Amino acid sequence: MNSVNSVIIEGNLVRDPVLTETPKGTKVCNFTVASNRYYKQDDDYLKEVTFLDVEAWTRLAVYSESNFTKGKGVRIVGRLKQDRWEDKDGNPRSRLKLVAEYLEKRPTFNKEPFQQEDESLEESADLVESESSVETETVI
Repeated sequence: MNSVNSVIIEGNLVRDPVLTETPKGTKVCNFTVASNRYYKQDDDYLKEVTFLDVEAWTRLAVYSESNFTKGKGVRIVGRLKQDRWEDKDGNPRSRLKLVAEYLEKRPTFNKEPFQQEDESLEESADLVESESSVETETVI
């Protein structure tokens, strides 16, 4: 029976995807994703960045190469795979990579409309405060 091996990660590509073919002609695309985690420690906000190598095969490989570029956001569902080998001195080496089973672009938002909306919300909040203060003065 297989164990559960499923990963969901969101991040940004740190380099353009590279599409290659195996000797049998199967397409494979490799790229690296940086995923940021922000957290508070004492009074400081800290950032932890995790870099993960991603491997996409066949149709996902072609999709990755044509739709993703460095800096773009991506959401990946896949499985972890451990590559093992020995270096030239005979020492065992290994590395984890994410084999993509599903890929999608992360939505991008235009920040300007949100800033304008936030400003109008602040104005309406000021109005509410001023109206309530008027009512309070009237009551007192």
